[in-house]
Amino acid sequence: MAGAEVPIISSRVLTLPNLLSALRLALVPVFLVLLVRGADAWALLVLLVASLTDYLDGVIARRFNQITRLGQLLDPAADRLYIFAALLGLAWRDLVPWWIVLIVIGRDVFLLGLGIVLANHGYGPLPVNLLGKAATFCLFYALPLVMLGQAFPMLGWWSLPIGWAFGIWGAFLYWWAGIIYAVQTARVIRLPRVIAPIRSDTIER
Repeated sequence: MAGAEVPIISSRVLTLPNLLSALRLALVPVFLVLLVRGADAWALLVLLVASLTDYLDGVIARRFNQITRLGQLLDPAADRLYIFAALLGLAWRDLVPWWIVLIVIGRDVFLLGLGIVLANHGYGPLPVNLLGKAATFCLFYALPLVMLGQAFPMLGWWSLPIGWAFGIWGAFLYWWAGIIYAVQTARVIRLPRVIAPIRSDTIER
């Protein structure tokens, strides 16, 4: 878009958005322990605080030009850790089947393998596509809806079906996006690498 400002990405570490992201990461084990112990209402409260910090660090980073490389790594990492923690906590209590846990975690292990293949060919990670973002969105909101139905049974008649619908669809999209990444990886590593000629200090002077 013409005239749009390109955000400046810095290498700073100590910024307010990064501190909020660090707080969100520090709350992951608290969230998991509460969930395993069946304190669903408190676990939902921790998740609400984490979601609030996620929103605030994004607003502050854009408003005050504090977008950093570290923040770009911490944000998606925190989202995935909360998804994993919710899946593990609910599966531990037999509220979610373990095959869903294996599907979601297996897909990220699969992507890790693709990242290693790309790195071995001299490429960085592929950009996140819209399908992957949609899958993460579905999973990120599916699990709290399931937790909501467990914490407040009077709400379970609508939160549980919607939560399961989001969860199953999210798991499908998660792997669909993973297959797209695999196809893109195969195409990228087949591209010919252009090697710049080495110039001599003595010849052509």
